[in-house]
Formats: sequence, C-alpha cells, structure tokens
Amino acid sequence: MTLRQLIEYLSAKPGAKDSFPFGPKVRVFKVCHKMFGLIAEDENPPRINLKCDPDQAVALRDMFDAVLPGYHMNKKHWNTVILDDSIPQGEIESMIDHSYQLIVDNFTKQQKLELQKEIEDAE
Repeated sequence: MTLRQLIEYLSAKPGAKDSFPFGPKVRVFKVCHKMFGLIAEDENPPRINLKCDPDQAVALRDMFDAVLPGYHMNKKHWNTVILDDSIPQGEIESMIDHSYQLIVDNFTKQQKLELQKEIEDAE
C-alpha cells in the first residue's frame, strides 16, 4: 500500500479529519477529535500507528514482522505498521477499519450525534 493510497483510505472514513499537530511530517487522523491513525511520513518506508484490541495487537505482531508495538504510544492498545509491502493491502485496510471502529464504538451519545451531523453536512 502506497502512502497516497493509505491517506486516501483513511480520509474516506466517515467524519475523518487529518492534521499535523506534531509537525509537518506526522499526519494525524481523527474522528470527532479522537485519534485513530498517525502516519510518520518522513520514515522510509512510511509507518502508521493504529489503535488495536490488546489481544488482536499481540496476534498481529506474531503474524507480521512489520507490525510492532506502537511507537511513542500505549503499546498495549496501539501497533505501528511498517508499510514495506510485506502486508497485503486488504490486511492493512482491515487494521485501519478496526482502529476506526474501536474509536467510534466508544463514543458517547453526544459524540455519535456529532459524527452523524458531520456525515450529513458532508453529503
């Protein structure tokens, strides 16, 4: 998966917004102000941090050499995925979907309403 494909996939998530709060080479993706992805664009190959269920995080690290405990993150809940072409694109997309869904599933009622409004305003 190329960096461009990665950014496009993350940007397509409902209510997703990106910003650069940590400098020009670290792109953060949030939904309703909650981070679900962080890309280190200046790394070669690029890397993305994704939220993950703790048990699944360990399983992914065991399956793929390019999945590591989250760099500068809570290593129990975050993985760093190295985009070195060793992981199929569909698997990376699944990891992104999982990260996004973990965030959305824990929204308060107010946050869910806020997300729904953002989606409706975008249409």
